[in-house]
Amino acid sequence: MPGLQIGEFISLCFMAIALGMDAFSVGLGMGMQALRLKRIAMIGITVGFFHIAMPFLGIMIGQFISTKIEGFAIIGGGLLLIAIGVQMILSSFNHEDKQILSPVGFGLAIFSISVSLDSFSVGLSLGMSGVQVALALALFGFFSMLLTWTGLLLGRKARGLLGIYSELLGGSILCAFGLRIIFG
Repeated sequence: MPGLQIGEFISLCFMAIALGMDAFSVGLGMGMQALRLKRIAMIGITVGFFHIAMPFLGIMIGQFISTKIEGFAIIGGGLLLIAIGVQMILSSFNHEDKQILSPVGFGLAIFSISVSLDSFSVGLSLGMSGVQVALALALFGFFSMLLTWTGLLLGRKARGLLGIYSELLGGSILCAFGLRIIFG
């Protein structure tokens, strides 16, 4: 029986890392904005929270959600990432520091929800599998927070190397990732 628990733990860790990779890649693009370390910490914590809340919500209402509604949620998340990416690309040409949707307040919630939508659909199936839900949710939150921080810090470092083109590259990454969510 202990081997079975270790196997379940390892598979949950791999699932959590796979879900967190979305947050890593989006964080890589978002990190190319001028973000302070305090803001990076808050973004990681918020993304981690939503990677706990979204699968929990999926577990709670999974039996009521149909496949069509889930498809609309995924398209909405992809469109939100594209909107953030387009805003970053446009702001790279306009050298004012004014942002339409920045990772603060409502913009941070939108960003966190958009990268956590895939964990919602995982939550739909988790509730039926008999897995240890509390452990799964804790691992999802931890790994997504850690991978978000890693992506944001690497993006921040790349910003220093790429200069004025970093926001253009970051916006392009977010747009590409949004398209991947919609069509992939």
